[in-house]
Amino acid sequence: MTPFPPPLLFTEPWEYELRFPRDPRGPGIVRATLRAVLTAHGLRELVERASLLTSELTTNSVRYSGNCASVRLLWLHPVLRVSVSDANPELPEPLKPSADSAELENGRGLFILDVLADRWGGCAIGEEPFGLSGKTLWFELSWAGPPPTPVPALAA
Repeated sequence: MTPFPPPLLFTEPWEYELRFPRDPRGPGIVRATLRAVLTAHGLRELVERASLLTSELTTNSVRYSGNCASVRLLWLHPVLRVSVSDANPELPEPLKPSADSAELENGRGLFILDVLADRWGGCAIGEEPFGLSGKTLWFELSWAGPPPTPVPALAA
């Protein structure tokens, strides 16, 4: 019987990636996955902010991209980076302050990123030789607390 490796230390890097279709259920599946991953790695304090920000980005991917998208979770202690990539090369425009801002449907996601993320950004992926293009939007959340008490990993 091959023994399972020990769980990664809290300070060791890890990465998860999930592709999801252009389907309104996609953002909910991504949120559930994100919550499971962060909880399993002892990052419960980041779950709420990461879920809200990821929901904004994945919902926009489903809404505005004509194809599947992906989300990537990267832990490089003490920073969690969440990246959402899709096939739409247009970067979103930030919300422009005006008297009618409360009635606008577009641009609020970037405002939420500005308020809740420690850092965020995005880049367009230019036309590739094989016709691939798109964009990636990302945000980072910093861990400010001490390492959590390790919990034994359960084999699936």
